[in-house]
Amino acid sequence: MMEYKKLIAGFGIREGKAVRLDDQKTCYGNNLLTLACFYGDSGADELFLYDLSETEEDHEGTIGLMKEIARLSDIPVILGGRVRRLEDVKKYLYAGAKAAFLDVSLDENVDLMKEAVDRFGDDKIYAYLPDCSYLERTKEYAQLGASVMILGDAEVTEEKLQAVSACEESFLITGCGEDAELFAYALGVENVEGLVGSFDVEVSCMDLKQDLKALGIGVDTFESQISFDQFKLNNDGLIPVIAQDYRTGEVLMLAYMNEEAFKETLKTGCMTYYSRSRRSLWRKGETSGHYQYVKSLALDCDNDTLLAKVNQIGAACHTGARSCFYQSLVKKEYQESNPLKVFEEVFKVILDRKTNPKEGSYTNYLFDKGLDKILKKLGEESTEIVIAAKNPNPEEVKYEISDFLYHMMVLMAYKGISWEDITRELSNR
Repeated sequence: MMEYKKLIAGFGIREGKAVRLDDQKTCYGNNLLTLACFYGDSGADELFLYDLSETEEDHEGTIGLMKEIARLSDIPVILGGRVRRLEDVKKYLYAGAKAAFLDVSLDENVDLMKEAVDRFGDDKIYAYLPDCSYLERTKEYAQLGASVMILGDAEVTEEKLQAVSACEESFLITGCGEDAELFAYALGVENVEGLVGSFDVEVSCMDLKQDLKALGIGVDTFESQISFDQFKLNNDGLIPVIAQDYRTGEVLMLAYMNEEAFKETLKTGCMTYYSRSRRSLWRKGETSGHYQYVKSLALDCDNDTLLAKVNQIGAACHTGARSCFYQSLVKKEYQESNPLKVFEEVFKVILDRKTNPKEGSYTNYLFDKGLDKILKKLGEESTEIVIAAKNPNPEEVKYEISDFLYHMMVLMAYKGISWEDITRELSNR
């Protein structure tokens, strides 16, 4: 598999607002959660978030925001900035970070580095170098266990990049502005894995990648493994496309593409179709703002239909409905067997009991008794699983595991943890 150079979208967080990394003052107009999702959808490979909080209270609030961003983001997140003790590193990683970075301008962070690596693993700890004066100590940071160096210089030049190339360690670089040629030069340095940029929201990372690609830099873009001329088209020279929500699997709409629309979709990462009525291309969401960002494209066995898994912003249907397929014709009741959907449905009932108590409800009894009672029941049920597993009949084990999972979901609801939090954590591992 080809090793791609990465474009990493970065911003600082101060008092609940997103600020640019290059000056740490200028605020983005966008809500920071919206901003983080936009970067992921528009082609950024990772997110880099710098905690600029000055007080403990603001730090805790920022950790909460970082956790929410990591939960919503489809791309890995690197967190760091305000590390005073090992507990802060743990908070960043537990918030969902791929890795946490330590600012080496603080001696206590350098002293903490080996302990953090021993506790969490070298792949989880990066060293943040505020400027080029710290390049002469990269071997020290690597020996302490930092796996990646982040050069945080506010203004990178070719001369500084040559100094980076003389180091043996892997680097991420900030401070290249939005100059595609400087990007290309920086990414051409062998030990530079990627660039961290304060990209304006008007700039699509996918467009920037196309510019870099034209300059000969290997970046991760959409490339079809089958050329359009191998598709079987209808009499109008079009291929039907089924759009499906990439998270839930919900079918959203059916539209058509010609070759130009297909190529534009690959180029931009936004679903672009051919309008049979207007006889022209249309990018989904160009007037409504309800864009569809590509997560994957697949071709069926007959080469005559495309399946697009997308992140749908807002409604897919022009009527305002989430899906165009909202008119029920016939339906046979059936028992849901998709594990996650079953878990989600049971969890919804538990959450509803929490907000809308029902007399005689066992779930409400547990909520009323509080955390200690819930934990006691979890302990009892886990013991029942162990006992049941010693018996030859697997039915007992299924019954006890189901009991345990129910009580675990009550605990999740009590602590404000969702199934998405759990599945994302498992995926990160």
